[in-house]
Amino acid sequence: MIGHEYPKRALEIAAAGEHNVLMTGPPGCGKSLLAETFPSILPSLTSKAQLEVMSLYQLAGEKRGVHHQVPFRHPHHSASAVAIIGGGSSPRPGEISLAHRGVLFLDEMAEFTKKTLDMLRQPLETGTVTISRVHSTVTYPSSFLLIGALNPCPCGYLGSNHHYCTCSEKQILSYRNRISGPVYDRIDLLLSLQSVNLDQGGKRQETSDDIRARVEKARELQYQRYQAEIANAKVPFEKLTERSPLTTDQQRLLLKVAAKQNWSNRVQIKIIRLARTISDLAGEDTISDSSLWEAFSLRRWSLQKQQSVARET
Repeated sequence: MIGHEYPKRALEIAAAGEHNVLMTGPPGCGKSLLAETFPSILPSLTSKAQLEVMSLYQLAGEKRGVHHQVPFRHPHHSASAVAIIGGGSSPRPGEISLAHRGVLFLDEMAEFTKKTLDMLRQPLETGTVTISRVHSTVTYPSSFLLIGALNPCPCGYLGSNHHYCTCSEKQILSYRNRISGPVYDRIDLLLSLQSVNLDQGGKRQETSDDIRARVEKARELQYQRYQAEIANAKVPFEKLTERSPLTTDQQRLLLKVAAKQNWSNRVQIKIIRLARTISDLAGEDTISDSSLWEAFSLRRWSLQKQQSVARET
């Protein structure tokens, strides 16, 4: 993957702590390629995780060979809510359960129905999905890492350096509002991408193996801290704060920035989780101030800023 150093750093953090990601940018800027190569930097499945994944695939009637690679599901935006969430007269696992222990990639996320996206709220929060029918109620595991990608506006060229955006402010807001606030709150990292030049042959590009080694090291620190195979994004918040409390100054800083950005309590918790993961990648025992500031930058995604840039261009 040529260029995109900042997005690659963000995806490394996402892989290390199992954080959800939403990418936006004009067509052709690399959103889909980044998402499709993302599993290459994830640690291999453990034996227990392999068994869980194979069981879900058998229940769904889908074939999956015995291998250590994490599942990667990429449903089309025309897929029904039943196909995504699961269900039917005899409830079967959907895409979110088939992505258990792996990655669910929703390309053109704003094109999915709002009802379908809102149904992701429970699985993203609890890691399970409960399907109720007249004759039975079943609960399937669905602890997945969500990667979403969408254009910044209906025409796709808001903030582009090469094309002029023809969308009105009302059209842009309407397009963005197809994803509800509660779903945005469950996303950890918000990335705005731009196209890059391919003329970067002189720079050495890191391989997936290089990044995966750092991710595995950070995961091992988390497993040792919590005495379980659980990452920072999924660990109960009480356990996280017990093992890695913020200092008084850091708490004050977080409250100040959250008030300025109008962040909900859920987003503030995600900031702490992000900062913990960044510190793990740096090999730090406590959450550092620099990690907290980097977590702030990964969560700031201002539509107004993009609109002002588009007007200036």
